[in-house]
Amino acid sequence: MREKLTKNDVKKIQEEIEHRKLVERKELIEAVKEARAHGDLSENFEYHAAKKEKNRNESRIRYLEKMLKTAIIVEDQSKEDEVGLNNTVELYCEDDAEIETYRLVTSVRGSSLKGLISIESPVGKAILGKREGERVYVKVNESAGYYVVIKRIIKTQDESEDKIRSY
Repeated sequence: MREKLTKNDVKKIQEEIEHRKLVERKELIEAVKEARAHGDLSENFEYHAAKKEKNRNESRIRYLEKMLKTAIIVEDQSKEDEVGLNNTVELYCEDDAEIETYRLVTSVRGSSLKGLISIESPVGKAILGKREGERVYVKVNESAGYYVVIKRIIKTQDESEDKIRSY
């Protein structure tokens, strides 16, 4: 699990860990105590739900801490004329004769429904470091792939709305 993270990703993960430890942990412990006070634990749904939520929070904290320990820090800077991390790219898909717009992000922020594609995805790997006008082969697997043409690269600096995906 060697995630590639930017310095900004690391900062966001550290903020989430801190929030979960200092805010959510206290609230969830209180919820467990309150539910426990309601009596018979074997039939107390609120108690079991509160314990489950507390354990989920602790699991998320451990997951994020492990991710930070094993992460590979990558730079989100690229040359002015090439596709880089956090850039928005317009791609002409030859098979569909359509233009699609994506933003290249690290895998922890990837969300194809929001147009955020990971640098680890087939498209991300294919276009990273390429220039406008280049025709690039996107290899899906050993026997399949397709061509795209990089129509436009928009340098993006603001990551404020990007969220770290939770698993």
